[in-house]
Amino acid sequence: MSLSEFEHLIDRAERLLARVEANLPPAPPAPDWNAVAHRWRTRQGRGWLEPIHHLQTIHLADLQDIDNQKSRVQINTLQFLRGQRANNVLLTGARGTGKSSLIRALLTEYAAEGLRVIEVDKSDLIDLPHIVDLVAAREERFILFCDDLSFDEGELSYKALKSVLDGSFAAVPDNVLIYATSNRRHLLPEYFEENARTKHVGEEVHPAEAVEEKISLSERFGLWVSFYPFSQDEYLAIVQHWLQEFGVALQDWETIRTEALQWALSRGSRNGRVAWQFARDYAGRASL
Repeated sequence: MSLSEFEHLIDRAERLLARVEANLPPAPPAPDWNAVAHRWRTRQGRGWLEPIHHLQTIHLADLQDIDNQKSRVQINTLQFLRGQRANNVLLTGARGTGKSSLIRALLTEYAAEGLRVIEVDKSDLIDLPHIVDLVAAREERFILFCDDLSFDEGELSYKALKSVLDGSFAAVPDNVLIYATSNRRHLLPEYFEENARTKHVGEEVHPAEAVEEKISLSERFGLWVSFYPFSQDEYLAIVQHWLQEFGVALQDWETIRTEALQWALSRGSRNGRVAWQFARDYAGRASL
């Protein structure tokens, strides 16, 4: 090959490489470690930590009638912040009872002490090992938060979460915990036919392998915290709390009480979220 032919080949290769590079996705931005909360984002096979600068401020004192649940998760989080042994947490139960709000309140309370939260969508759980590697060398303490978690059969993200929780040879660093919320404890759908395969050997019960597999994921969370539907009195107490937070006088409480109960009836649910929504609506109308 002559020198001119070789130079022509190099020129063609450089032009081809330039065309390929022009179609590649841009490099992900560097994490903004000044932010106290992030959201894991992915695009074209690349992931990055997107800072969340505008957070909904909620305090632990705002969470009414879940004192036992709040205390258990708060103590576990304090152990984590102080460098003591702590557990991954699964918060399960009725919708609108404060599961995800509790995580936001913990961040409000302890961000100044180094607590950080990274929100990870279920579809991105397969990236958990990469996220862990990103934060492993940081001094802050990171909660990887998965909201409204549940899986369908055969989802790959299920295996990734299971491995990071407790099932990989690589140890998860001490500055990372996983907190998840779900409306069901076992996270995977359960079917009657699976329970029908349960075997009785003498006095012992041996669940079917499919049932064992579904229970095994939730068992990898060291701390289970259950949330329950609110009674009418608890619902009304939450309404009162938020109205006072919004600066609404309660002199005409009987009228407010009736409206609050009608609001819950129209929503088909009586929980903390509905109480907060009613209080916002009433406070807005009262200000007019």
